[in-house]
Amino acid sequence: MMANGDRPNAPGLKWRNRRTGPPVPYWFADPKAVKAGYPVRSANLSAYANDYSMLVARAKRLQTEMQLWLCGDADRPALFDGTFRALLNLYETDQQSTYKALKVRTRRSYDVYLRKLHNQIGSRRINECDGRDVLRWFLEWRNSNGLDRLPRARFALAVLKAAVSWGVVCRKQGCAEFQVVLNELRFENVASRVQAPTAEQITAVRKAAHENGAPLRALVYAVQFETTLRQEDVTGQWLPLTDKKISGVHAYGKKWVGPKWSDIGNDWIIKTKPSKTENSTGVDVTFDLSACPMVMLEFAALAGVSVNDLRRDLLPTVGPIIINHRTGLPYRPYPFYKGWRKDYALAGIPKEVWNRDTRAGGITEGTRAGASKDDRRRLAGHAREETTDIYDREQLVVHRRVMEARSKYREGNGS
Repeated sequence: MMANGDRPNAPGLKWRNRRTGPPVPYWFADPKAVKAGYPVRSANLSAYANDYSMLVARAKRLQTEMQLWLCGDADRPALFDGTFRALLNLYETDQQSTYKALKVRTRRSYDVYLRKLHNQIGSRRINECDGRDVLRWFLEWRNSNGLDRLPRARFALAVLKAAVSWGVVCRKQGCAEFQVVLNELRFENVASRVQAPTAEQITAVRKAAHENGAPLRALVYAVQFETTLRQEDVTGQWLPLTDKKISGVHAYGKKWVGPKWSDIGNDWIIKTKPSKTENSTGVDVTFDLSACPMVMLEFAALAGVSVNDLRRDLLPTVGPIIINHRTGLPYRPYPFYKGWRKDYALAGIPKEVWNRDTRAGGITEGTRAGASKDDRRRLAGHAREETTDIYDREQLVVHRRVMEARSKYREGNGS
């Protein structure tokens, strides 16, 4: 390794000190380029640390590619230097990458783990790593502060596999061989969730939401339980402004899409497209909310009348159905998370029961009530793609039939 005074100079070239061993040369992109979206933030040049001419040539090449990109040649492919950092950058920035097709909520989770992978293994060269490295990384991801974080480790592994898979698609050096290694490894799976809240528990958490001054959260729990919709299909989603979906609600630099009061007809029927099926079967699901006792009780409470006196015109006709009472805007993910945690704690619901389990609770009650397996499958939006009109009529009948069975089951159990 060269002495400090002998180290070469080149644009973007810097030396990083390490806890042990000599400093390592890195090339760093200009902060303005990174802010503008340049995909290669840095490159580990340790392979050329002892070769003056090669080190300077590689740093100059990286600098030139960045400058070309800044001059408008953004379509020019950035240098792939064989590191995991370059692979992760490619996965995140390539417009055809599978990362770009992820749903907004999923992408947020991916972003967290992509940052972790950048920090932990970004400087490692793909063709210098093998299965033993992956096994060690997995143990590090899993064991955090003395706690077993198996779900997090599995998620980090899934993100790594997705990036490597895209590297194979792009025929990047070392990716195909590393994918073979990943396919040979076996890791412990996360146990399937078994929690399924009961009608009594949902009633208790609805009451807690009212006591916490958030009646619309109580409505969310009721709709989730009696329609088996996922939480984001009830509260809606905040999407980037660049998303193609049309929205009249803009805030936080994003736009919101989700169920609106205008979606509920005078006959209490609502039709929606579950977010998880919009890119697969594409089917809509239709529900008769008048067949949902909990939902109608929450509507009546909002209108300030008894269920018998409830009419559709006593409720709003425009705007998002579910809003955060503190902001007057639809919930963002974290405030809703804090809210349901607060409601569940007040209701005495065990910590291992999550809001996402409400859907399973509704389906489970249908099973115990004797609703047919096919009805439950179709109610949950798992039907195969069919003609829309036929599917709507059948699904509406299915919802009424399942709710009739569930209502009788509750009466028989005194809930």
